[in-house]
Amino acid sequence: MKSHKFSAFTPQVVTLLAALTLGGCSLAPDYARPASPMSPSWPTGAAYTVQTDDEAGSLVSDLGWHDFFLGEPLRGLISEALANNRDLRVAVLNIEKARAQYRIQRADLFPSVTGDGSMTRQRTPGTLSSSGQPSTSTQYSVDAGITSYEIDLFGRVRNLKNQALEQYFSTEEARNATQISLIAEVANAYLTWVADTELLELTSETLSTQEDTYKINKLSYEHGQATALDLAQAQSSVETAKVNLAIYTRQVAQDRNALTLLVGAPIDDAQLTLPKDTDQLLAEPRAGLPSDLLQRRPDIRGAEHDLKAADANIGAARAAFFPSITLSASGGTSSASLSNLFAAGSGAWTFMPQISLPIFDAGNNQANLDSAKAERDIYIAQYEKAVQSAFREVSDALAGRGTYNSQISAQEALVEATRKSYDLSRMRYERGIDSYLSVLDAQRSLYSAQQNLISVRTERLSNLVTLYKVLGGGMSEQVPDPKNVIN
Repeated sequence: MKSHKFSAFTPQVVTLLAALTLGGCSLAPDYARPASPMSPSWPTGAAYTVQTDDEAGSLVSDLGWHDFFLGEPLRGLISEALANNRDLRVAVLNIEKARAQYRIQRADLFPSVTGDGSMTRQRTPGTLSSSGQPSTSTQYSVDAGITSYEIDLFGRVRNLKNQALEQYFSTEEARNATQISLIAEVANAYLTWVADTELLELTSETLSTQEDTYKINKLSYEHGQATALDLAQAQSSVETAKVNLAIYTRQVAQDRNALTLLVGAPIDDAQLTLPKDTDQLLAEPRAGLPSDLLQRRPDIRGAEHDLKAADANIGAARAAFFPSITLSASGGTSSASLSNLFAAGSGAWTFMPQISLPIFDAGNNQANLDSAKAERDIYIAQYEKAVQSAFREVSDALAGRGTYNSQISAQEALVEATRKSYDLSRMRYERGIDSYLSVLDAQRSLYSAQQNLISVRTERLSNLVTLYKVLGGGMSEQVPDPKNVIN
């Protein structure tokens, strides 16, 4: 006996099923962005400078990283890091994973049609045959069908698709945040290397001067013109400089290792050079308004996508309280001979709609809904915390920008004052008016003031990098928006 099946699903049938799905309702709550928990303006006070739209500086939204970082060595390091850094590479791969998961979830909106073909050859022994003789039969069949396709009347499948989509967008924003952080880390690592290299050069010059001073003191001591105390004090300053030289030599090497890790590739000596003028390394960004952070900061945008995903999850949980309708159907042909497989009269089909209505589940559906609502409340709190953290970070950076210039001016004046003090102390010592201890104290004060000047200049530049980062800068040179490329 032969049975025969063949597909009875025309494009019109599939279109009708899709229309039923798309025409269903959604039980997800209407999304409303939470009220901003931050002030509509930046803090004011002694630590902050007031900048109007007429003043110098460009809005961060107008500054790509290539426009903000002006030094060519630094630009090259950032470009290599964006191409080779493994953390950023993992973030990009996470996007691909999230996109694939979204497409998997979206596929549930459409019927899954399968086609099968088979041949069965069977021998029946004589003891089981009606004729008493063994027999052999052959059966060919071809069929196609839809298995357990859910008609999405209450939006459960669509809400799960929307949840996956928002999670995909959130993953993309996480990649953007990783890129911004990477750019800032490379810039700060380079600035640290520059500062430590300058400190190493300063220490080397100081050591050379102190060694010359020690030689002079040694000759004076041998000729009875200097005391043993003067010689011991001169030697102590030499040994202190040698200690500092070893420290900064190690720090410069470690700074280079940190840059190599961030860049993700070996760094040539030609790639790592000191800038001619550190003040020309960075552009000056303007902060704009606090509300701009909602559009600029990828961590805030990502938190908002997580919140939208939580709303969609609530819709899916609500849909579980309503009946679900699934369809299973197949059609095809079967025949004892291959030549008659598609002959008239060999067709067969099955159609099995099924409805499932939850009656008693011991509170499982309600618990899932309560969990989804609690998760949505968690994401609201996380969104508000992201906004508050962003406001604090920008405010801190603005306070730094408002005070570092005056601190540098004061530090430069301090260096000049200590240099004059050192020169006068040296003159008084050479004339026999003061002991060498006053020269040593003045020399240490000058060296410390010079070190602090290098450090505070680096801190000012690092604060500008931080301001650019926390304002959401660094995303102009990036891949196209994924919302425009989803298939």
